[in-house]
Amino acid sequence: MAVAAAAARVWGSSRGLGRVGLLLRRPGARGLARSHPQRQQQHFSSLDDKPQFPGASAEFIDKLEFIQPNVISGIPIYRVMDRQGQIINPSEDPHLPQEKVLKFYKTMTLLNTMDRILYESQRQGRISFYMTNYGEEGTHVGSAAALDSTDLVFGQYREAGVLMYRNYPLELFMAQCYGNVSDLGKGRQMPVHYGCRERHFVTISSPLATQIPQAVGAAYAAKRANANRVIICYFGEGAASEGDAHAGFNFAATLECPIIFFCRNNGYAISTPTSEQYRGDGIAARGPGYGILSIRVDGNDVFAVYNATKEARRRAVAENQPFLIEAMTYRIGHHSTSDDSSAYRSVDEVNYWDKQDHPISRLRHYLQSCGWWDDEQEKAWRKQSRKKVMEAFEQAERKLKPSPSLLFSDVYQEMPTQLRKQQESLARHLQAYGEHYPLDHFEK
Repeated sequence: MAVAAAAARVWGSSRGLGRVGLLLRRPGARGLARSHPQRQQQHFSSLDDKPQFPGASAEFIDKLEFIQPNVISGIPIYRVMDRQGQIINPSEDPHLPQEKVLKFYKTMTLLNTMDRILYESQRQGRISFYMTNYGEEGTHVGSAAALDSTDLVFGQYREAGVLMYRNYPLELFMAQCYGNVSDLGKGRQMPVHYGCRERHFVTISSPLATQIPQAVGAAYAAKRANANRVIICYFGEGAASEGDAHAGFNFAATLECPIIFFCRNNGYAISTPTSEQYRGDGIAARGPGYGILSIRVDGNDVFAVYNATKEARRRAVAENQPFLIEAMTYRIGHHSTSDDSSAYRSVDEVNYWDKQDHPISRLRHYLQSCGWWDDEQEKAWRKQSRKKVMEAFEQAERKLKPSPSLLFSDVYQEMPTQLRKQQESLARHLQAYGEHYPLDHFEK
C-alpha cells in the first residue's frame, strides 16, 4: 500500500490536524509577498529522482493504486465536557470565571425563550417568517465569547446568539422581525436577517454561501491594514456544498487571510441529511486539501467551542492564516416556519437530541456541579427572561411600519430617472387608491 503509506506520512495521526495543516503549507514567511527563487537544474539518478512538479509535495511510486477516501479514520471530535457537564481532561478546562459562564448560560436560555415567542408569533400570523436556533445555542455563544468585540462577523441566518452575546438589544431583534420604524434595516429585509454596524455584524442575506467569499475579502483587507483583527464566517454544512465555499477556502489559503471558517454541521441542509450531501468525512476533512488548519469540535459543548475558537483566533491574527472549525451539533427545530421536519425525520430522533444531548442542559449541569446555579435561580431567571422578551415583543408590535417612501432610498447617491418615475407612480397610485391599503399602519 505505497500510496496509503505516503498519505499517512503527509496526514499524520488522526489527532494531528494542526500538524497536517502545517505540513501542507509551503515554507516561507507569511506576508503580502513572498520571493520565488529560481529553480536550479539538477540531475538525479533513477534511484533518488524526486518530483519537481510545482503543484504538490509528494514522492514517486511505482505501483498503480488509487487513494481510498477512508485512508484516515474519522477526524476526532474535540470536547471538554461530557453530557453530564463534567470536565473530562482538567488541562483543557478554560477556567472561566463564574460571571462569564453565567453570561454563557443566560444568553443561551434567553435566545431559547425569544425563539419560542417569535416562533409562536409567526404561527399566529403576527410576523411573516422565523427561524429558531434550538440545539445550536452552544455554537453561537462559545464562539462569540472567544472573539474580540471588534472582530467582524459574517453570519448565515442561524447565528442570533452571536449578536445576543454582543448585547444586541431584544428591542432591535423584535424590530427587525416586525419590520417596524425602529428596524435598522428600515423594514426591507426578511425576519431574522439581522445586521449591526456598531457590533461589527454584517447584515445577513438569504442567498446561500455568498457570505463566504465576502468574508475572505474582508479578511484580506484586514491583513493589508495590519488591523490585528480576525473575520469569522458562519455557515452550515449544506452551504459548504456551494461553489462559493470552494472559492472562499481557496482564496483564504492562497492569500493567507486571518479568517475563521465556522461550520455548524447540524445534520440537515433544510430536508437533505448529511448522508445525501457528501460522501467524505464531513467538512473538517476538506480543510487540509486547501492547506487550511482544521478541527472538529462538539458543538453542544460550549467550552470546546470556546477553546477552539479562541486558539484559532490567536493564531489567525499572529500567523495570518485561515482556520476551519466544524462544530458537530443538531438542529432540533424545523429549518424555518416554512418547513415541517416531521416529513423527513422521526420524532424519536429529535427527542433524543432535545432530551439527551442539549447544549443548555449540559452547561446547566456544569453550573450546578460548581454550586453556581440551582433550581430556584433557574425558575426566577426563566420568569424574568420571558418577561423581558414579552415586553420587547409588545413594544415592537405597537410601532408603525416604515414609510413606503423608503423603498427608494439608500441605494443610489443620486436617484436615477427610472427609479424616480417608479417613486412618482407609487405616489399617484396611493393617492388614488390609498383607502384600499392599511396606510395608517405606516409612518407618514
